[in-house]
Amino acid sequence: MQYILMALFAAAVTVADQITKWLVVENIPLHGQVDAIPGLFHFTYVQNTGAAFSAFQGAQWLFVLVFVLLTVGILWEFPKKKMPFTTLERWCIVAIYAGGIGNMIDRLRFGFVIDMVDVEFM
Repeated sequence: MQYILMALFAAAVTVADQITKWLVVENIPLHGQVDAIPGLFHFTYVQNTGAAFSAFQGAQWLFVLVFVLLTVGILWEFPKKKMPFTTLERWCIVAIYAGGIGNMIDRLRFGFVIDMVDVEFM
């Protein structure tokens, strides 16, 4: 039963991720900034064709391969044994994986990840 709840949670996080990115694309121009809390910090909409800090730009096949291998590993091992994680940590792993699903959807649809990585504190 816990795995069904985790799958539903992952689906909900993925849907929330896609809705948030859709809102960004519809309301913020590329490289545009929006004050989240005026005078404190803002978001900048960027598109990333690479990994963290734009490493490996244009290597979409590599990201898809790594994601598929990670997915197979998780599906194979997750239910088999008790991992050395607490229940909260297992739920956090599911949330992180769901974010990865959202990024993979972006890569396959657009060829880049929609990011708001340029969060700058003023």
